[in-house]
Amino acid sequence: MAKVRNWQLGREMDYPYDADRPRRQFTMIMDTNKCIACQSCTIACKSTWTWGKGQEFMLWNNIETKPYGFYPMGWDVNILGLLGEQEWTDDVYTGQTVFEAAPPGERVLGWTPAEEDWSHPNIGEDEPTGNAEETTHIPGGRHSMMWMYYLQRICNHCTYPACVAACPRQAIYKRPEDGIVLVDQERCRGYQECLTACPYKKTMFNLETRVSEKCIGCYPKLEEGLQTQCTTACIGRLRLTNYLSAPEDADPSKPADFLVHVRKLALPLYPQLGLEPNVYYIPPVHVPTRYLTQMFGPGVDEAIERYSYPDRELLAVLQLFRRSNLIIYRYEIKEGEKVYEATLRGRKVTMYNDTVIAYGQNGKEIFRTQVEEPVHVRSNKHANSI
Repeated sequence: MAKVRNWQLGREMDYPYDADRPRRQFTMIMDTNKCIACQSCTIACKSTWTWGKGQEFMLWNNIETKPYGFYPMGWDVNILGLLGEQEWTDDVYTGQTVFEAAPPGERVLGWTPAEEDWSHPNIGEDEPTGNAEETTHIPGGRHSMMWMYYLQRICNHCTYPACVAACPRQAIYKRPEDGIVLVDQERCRGYQECLTACPYKKTMFNLETRVSEKCIGCYPKLEEGLQTQCTTACIGRLRLTNYLSAPEDADPSKPADFLVHVRKLALPLYPQLGLEPNVYYIPPVHVPTRYLTQMFGPGVDEAIERYSYPDRELLAVLQLFRRSNLIIYRYEIKEGEKVYEATLRGRKVTMYNDTVIAYGQNGKEIFRTQVEEPVHVRSNKHANSI
């Protein structure tokens, strides 16, 4: 085992390879507060990438209704149960990762879903009492977790992927140019070690071709400077496809660096597993923070506070989500006039109509938008016409 630095854990950890960070890291930021589970992202992904034989139940992108929605069934409660109760000391994780807790002879602590676990991606989401023909993880009667929110999931394209660590054929690799994790299907022999090892269960097995498949981060689009299919299809504008720097190289003028490293508003999914996932979530403001801390690690309370009472710059940056199909490499803010002032839950809230300008890789302006969206009043002469 090599020693690698996992900044999400605040310490070094064991990993089977001495993994170098990519030149830049593909990342996606999700605002869970905006999702309505319309599944536009899921359909966009499936109609593009997983419409073939053996992919009938394969969802590279899926939306789960937490706390009792899963794809595959019980993916997170199972690995958390195997890992056992772990602890954080302030921002340092003092427990074991899935690599450090691996049983003798294995590189990763994992489990393998049964085929039927993939067949019911919505089971448990519409049965609040647990009365379903298939097994769910919902208590039989009334319980304390009578709340819900939607969790958007793709492959995390982790800095330290469990699938890469577990593959005996070295058929899975991480691209040095953008950090996207891919499967070399010519090398793959279908051992499914990657499926067992991935704690997020985002490596899948095609029963027709007998090889593993997974989300490819829409890298053909990224190479053209375009955002992913799931991002461009999102009607709630809750996704932002971007590139993330290491904490020591963070650039405050880059959207992902600002949201993750500077404001620390977007948090990783189950960082205690040790993979350093690169999909980040703005946590829901209405969910018990004890549950969210287990899911997103320390910093949940502060992130919710910042989101509920955003400062001037943060409010402007949040306008960048899904405003264009092009990837934003840098932003700039031009201050505008004050347009709103009030008291919210005993605190003063002020909003300025600032203009945020987005720039592409070549430094040219992509678009500009304002904090206060314009209002268009339609003439009543043809009220029913488009």
